[in-house]
Amino acid sequence: MVFVKDAAMGWAMMADHTEVMKGIRQYPGIRYPVLTPNLQGFHRAVAAGATEISVFGAASEPFSKKNINCAIEESMEKFEEVVKSARHMNIPTRGYVSCALGCPYEGNITPQKVTEVSKRLYGMGCYEISLGDTIGVGTPGSMKRMLESVMKEIPPRALAVHCHDTYGQALANILTALQMGINVVDSAVSGLGGCPYAKGASGNVATEDLIYMLNGLGVKTGVNLYKVMEAGDFICKAVNKTTNSKVAQASFNA
Repeated sequence: MVFVKDAAMGWAMMADHTEVMKGIRQYPGIRYPVLTPNLQGFHRAVAAGATEISVFGAASEPFSKKNINCAIEESMEKFEEVVKSARHMNIPTRGYVSCALGCPYEGNITPQKVTEVSKRLYGMGCYEISLGDTIGVGTPGSMKRMLESVMKEIPPRALAVHCHDTYGQALANILTALQMGINVVDSAVSGLGGCPYAKGASGNVATEDLIYMLNGLGVKTGVNLYKVMEAGDFICKAVNKTTNSKVAQASFNA
C-alpha cells in the first residue's frame, strides 16, 4: 500500500487560516494539515480548527532565509516550540525538508545536510518527514544517495518524498524511493503549485500521473484516478490554468 498525500486538496497555507478552514468541507478520515512557521502561526491554526500541523524547514541556509526569514538553526528552535505545544494538545506534526536534492541559491545540497535537518525534525517529535525536491533537479541517482544517508538515521516508515517535476524526473525519482522502502508520496492535482522563492520551479508531481504509474505497478492506493482527473479539470477551470498532468492531457485529448 502506498499513501498519496495530495497537496492541492489537503493544505491550508499560512495566511488566512480561518477563512480557508471555514471554506473547506471536511470529511471523516481526511487530514487537513496547516503549515505553521512559528508558535504564533500554530495558535492561529488551532483557533481556525486545525487538527494536524506541518513545520517546514530546509537543507539550505539561503533558501531557509528566503522562505521563512530565518537561518536553519533559528528555524529549528521555533519548530521545537511549535512541536512541543502541538504534542501537549495531541496534535500530530509533520516535518518538511525543502531543497533535499538541490537549491536555487546554493546549488547542490549534500545528503549529510539533509540528514542533519531531518534528524532534528524527527527527534523533536514530527511523526513523518517529507523530503522535498523543491526545484525538481533531482535524478534517481541523487535521490538514492540522499535516501541512503537519511535512512541511516530515520526509518523508511517515517519518511515521505515530495518531488517537483521541473526536469521531468519526478516519477523516476518516486519509483526509486518506492523501491527503497518509502510508501508515502506527496503530489498535487494537475501538478499545480510551485514556490515563489524557487524561480522556474514547476508544481509538485501531478497526482493523476502518480496514480497512473502506481496502478501500472499493481500498487494499491485506494485513490480513484478518474475522480482525481475530474477534480483536476474542475480546479484548472476555476483558476484558469492548463493541467500539467500528462495523463489528463492524454485522456481529455483522446
